[in-house]
Amino acid sequence: MRLPALFVTVAVVAATIAGGAAPAAADTAASKVNLEAGAGLHHNSAAVTYERVDGAVNSVKIISLQAFSGEPDCVWVEWNDPKDVGDGWTALNSEPPCYGGSMGETLNRIIKAPKGHQLKVRLAAYHGSELVHKDIAKL
Repeated sequence: MRLPALFVTVAVVAATIAGGAAPAAADTAASKVNLEAGAGLHHNSAAVTYERVDGAVNSVKIISLQAFSGEPDCVWVEWNDPKDVGDGWTALNSEPPCYGGSMGETLNRIIKAPKGHQLKVRLAAYHGSELVHKDIAKL
């Protein structure tokens, strides 16, 4: 009778370990940040869906983004890339929606920065080459 009891104990311990490990993999939940800027014909908006990268310092996975442009504008969703030598912002969308258009992209792209560099996204609306308004949010 001892041998079957040992198998039952091993099975219960294995099930407990397996059951305890499953929720750890599901701890990372997607978050969404909404960005809006401008008014009237210049009203632009975007939504960025992201999740934290487990075990990585200051890293997020951008899952998807949606952007909507105002009538006279073109809209970029950008992140504050510490490696960008220009203005410090790098585009997430491949093409901007313009003149009242919209776009959606599934990215599954990891962005990361050194410890202490707060990751941010911004909605940048351009009227011609002029940055007319923006909205910035922390990730």
